[in-house]
Amino acid sequence: MSAPDLTTTLQACQNPDPTVRTAAEAALASAEQTNLAEFFVALANELATEGKDKHVRQLAGLHFKNLLVAKDDTLQTEKHNKWKAIPPEQRAVIKSTVIGAIRSSVPVARHTAAQACAEIATIELPYKEWPEFLNTLMENVTGASVEDGIKISSLECLGFTCERIAFTLALAGDTPEISPEITDLMLTTIIDGIRADRPDPIRYAAAKALGNSLSFTRKNMEAENERDMIMKTICDATQSLDASVRTAAYECLVQIAFQYYDKLTNYMQTLFQLTFNTIRSDEESVALQSIEFWSTLAEEEMELMDMAAELAETGQVPPPESVCVGYVKAALEHLCPLLMETLTKQDEDVEIDDDQWNLSMSGATCLTLVANTVEDAIVPAVMPFVQQHIQSENWRYREAATMAFSSILEGPSDEAIGQFVNQSIPVLLTALSDQNDLVKDTTAWTIGRICDLHVRSIPEDTFPTLVNGLAGKLLSETPRVSSQACFGIHNLAAAFQNDNAAATSGTNALSPYMAHLLQTLLQVVDREDASESNLRIAAFEAISVLIQNAAPDVKSVLLQLLPAIIDRLAQSFSMPSLTNEDKEQKEGVQGLLCGLIQVIAIKVTKEELLPYCDSIMTNFLQVLQSKNATCHEEALSASSAIANLLEGDFVKYMPALQPFLMTGLRNFEAYQVCTVAVGLVGDISRAIEGAMKPYCDELMSALIEALQNSSLHRSVKPPVLSCFGDIALAVGAGFEPYLQVSLMMLLQAAQTRAPDDDDDLIDYVNMLREGILEAYTGIIQGLKDGNRTDLLLPYVDAIMGFLEMLASDRKNDYDNEVLSKAVGLIGDIGSSLGGQIKVQIGQPYVMELLKEGHATGDATIVDTCNWASSVVQQILAC
Repeated sequence: MSAPDLTTTLQACQNPDPTVRTAAEAALASAEQTNLAEFFVALANELATEGKDKHVRQLAGLHFKNLLVAKDDTLQTEKHNKWKAIPPEQRAVIKSTVIGAIRSSVPVARHTAAQACAEIATIELPYKEWPEFLNTLMENVTGASVEDGIKISSLECLGFTCERIAFTLALAGDTPEISPEITDLMLTTIIDGIRADRPDPIRYAAAKALGNSLSFTRKNMEAENERDMIMKTICDATQSLDASVRTAAYECLVQIAFQYYDKLTNYMQTLFQLTFNTIRSDEESVALQSIEFWSTLAEEEMELMDMAAELAETGQVPPPESVCVGYVKAALEHLCPLLMETLTKQDEDVEIDDDQWNLSMSGATCLTLVANTVEDAIVPAVMPFVQQHIQSENWRYREAATMAFSSILEGPSDEAIGQFVNQSIPVLLTALSDQNDLVKDTTAWTIGRICDLHVRSIPEDTFPTLVNGLAGKLLSETPRVSSQACFGIHNLAAAFQNDNAAATSGTNALSPYMAHLLQTLLQVVDREDASESNLRIAAFEAISVLIQNAAPDVKSVLLQLLPAIIDRLAQSFSMPSLTNEDKEQKEGVQGLLCGLIQVIAIKVTKEELLPYCDSIMTNFLQVLQSKNATCHEEALSASSAIANLLEGDFVKYMPALQPFLMTGLRNFEAYQVCTVAVGLVGDISRAIEGAMKPYCDELMSALIEALQNSSLHRSVKPPVLSCFGDIALAVGAGFEPYLQVSLMMLLQAAQTRAPDDDDDLIDYVNMLREGILEAYTGIIQGLKDGNRTDLLLPYVDAIMGFLEMLASDRKNDYDNEVLSKAVGLIGDIGSSLGGQIKVQIGQPYVMELLKEGHATGDATIVDTCNWASSVVQQILAC
């Protein structure tokens, strides 16, 4: 593409006429496909040519950059490989042109060139290519005659490069580490730019670049003299007269606290003073970063203490670089008053619903993290402030005291905080009617936190007042306050989740209020402003948890509620949806209503639900006609609850449900829907048993297709394997047509291994193995029920080989789920095939698995082991 053509085409890409714009974009795509190297040359020339329109130069630079950038990892690698495939001599010309544009007299051209250069450097620097890049930037930054704008663009380029390299290293494990020589040169250039005698814009660009470089400069931070220089440079920059420079410097300190906690000891006294002074008296943007420094320290120390506790369980101690020093606890006496003072700096000009990050929010977050770090020690440090100000005449101090109390509810033990929780309830209930909206909002939030974390500390005689107080705020307050009231009711109801007393007594403390709460929360759903502050969703979630934890004596209330919910769902289909927002709200409500029907179905009997089932399933099928993945997930999940309850009677719905089930199983993109659909297939199989046979060809085909799809999220595959067992158990000998392909799939899945240092992959492999074991168990039991165990004989060695592997290669099976299912499989295959597998069942690894199962001491596993051992002994005695 010639220069005039390229100029015209780039300008056309901004044309408001979609026809012109589309044609221009197609022309650029064609140029890229025809000759990528020449296209890069043309774009570089367009960017670098002085006198060209600055907007066209910017467009050229951005298009150049975008040719090398992609959000998708695979596409990103593909773009990098295309660049590497360009002959070195052509790349050299392109690079020389682009880096030369950093010295342009036009600021926007310099800035865009910095971005384009950074993308090239991200590809080449890890492989020690393009040595001219850093040398040129260093000359630009340190050269006495170079104008400041060029120094800034050069430092911006370094910053962009560091940011992109750090991102690429985190994503791609095969990218080489940046060599020490390169990081040394980068740091030398950056440190020169951040010197105190530099103008503030240059110092700012250098400080931002330094922050981006810290993730791969560990070698420099390990060397004490280099670390001292870096820390001194940053600390000096915190004293700049320019707030943006100070902010960028504290951002560097936040990064250092996160990545180099073990290197902080020699600098903490200085950092104490700097951060405390900044929090106390600096501009908000700078103070926010100082607070973030302490938040980061608290998070690091929590993580280190958790690690130490885990190691202590096995008699180990953490390595020296992973020891928690306890900086947060040491600073508590001085840090807490500063944080509580920030809580009084609420922003009156910001609407509550804006959630704009400010000093008081940052202080509350930090205080919460500090409380979780120091635990009981936080109580005496904060409670005097709370007690002094929670009933202050000044609303700022009332709200700050309430927020401080809420912030320390998690961390301290019940013994340390319980008495204050007990005393706070009457005060907080009164504050729910405060004249100030922010005080009411924070109060409702605090009550919700108490219900979540310290419900046992709520005085019994206060319970009625608490429930009624929260209920009274559901309809009359702002959406934000009402949403917090829903949150409180939700947590209060959740506290009864493991209340075994209700099963024997038939009631619980919620029962007297259940009808009123459910009725009121349904009215909340209908509020005209329910879409604000997440109010509608909060109300639905509160209703759901109330139903889940309802005692037997309110079943009649639930049965009265059920037809009302079904009716709401039926009416929702005629709700107008003129805009996308209307459509999303409508579909959101439909999904939530499906969820309520599901939790009610779990609480009632088959006989009680049966009269409503036709109506329920008709509505679910209509929900499934929408294009909304969340709706599909909720409707399919709720159908599982109906199938579990109806058992064989569910078969009447299969002809209508089957097409939607197939759609769900093939929804690889919305993998959560696929997972729920797989679970529903399993539930239906258990419910209708042999009546599943007519649907198996399609269902098995879809399940196998899911396993073979490389783009499907891996979390779906274990339940798919397990589903083979559910279907086999349902159809018995009717599983024969699918046996070979199923067992081949199981054999392939069994080959999956995880490296010792990848906990996430180890957990996945364990889930995969559980799915395989469940599949084998279901298939064996199904064929046994159908008197066709002979079909298994060709596969016995493969199944037993899998058990042998499990005996020697199990990692992180902390709950013994894999072991438990492996022991069960030994019993199942032995009882099904008997003496035909005498040789295999007598192998040492079988005895080893049974021995390990007995050693767990888990009653269920031990019972399974006893049964499996008796099966094995009978076979060996033959």
